[in-house]
Amino acid sequence: MRKTIIAGNWKMNHLGADAKETIQGLVAKVPQDVKPKVIIAPVFPYLPMAVEMTKGTPIHVAAQNMHWEEKGAFTGEVSPAMLVDIGVTHVILGHSERRTYFNETDETVNKKTKAALAHNLTPIVCCGETLEQREQGIMQSWIESQIEKALEGLTAADVKKVIIAYEPIWAIGT
Repeated sequence: MRKTIIAGNWKMNHLGADAKETIQGLVAKVPQDVKPKVIIAPVFPYLPMAVEMTKGTPIHVAAQNMHWEEKGAFTGEVSPAMLVDIGVTHVILGHSERRTYFNETDETVNKKTKAALAHNLTPIVCCGETLEQREQGIMQSWIESQIEKALEGLTAADVKKVIIAYEPIWAIGT
């Protein structure tokens, strides 16, 4: 059964005061019995604040990315254990901007998805096509391939824990 989810990826926006004000506004406006799942994805520095401010509310906090390794020499990266340690419950993986600007692949998205699940984080796996792919008529096969590769090697039970977020790349910002 499909569940309705409203998720806001803040990308690289909001300084601390703005983030706090936005979260306060959401907490005030999102009723305790809200039906859709509400998820916010602030930038990394404000994740602990977001987790603290949303405690006891129906608002969940997602990280915008993570590494698949538990620890190691991965400067600038954050592990799934670190996210769990600060109270994050969800993580966005494979966003088109991560794929475009940081060379993420279907294979790295798969590794990250498995690592998230191993740490009881809910992965939000992104998929989407460019306008060129849409116009060429390969949209369906492109998206199916992204999803299949992201979920490769997962059990049926694990697949049920994954959120698939479809966002056509050509529509971002429009």
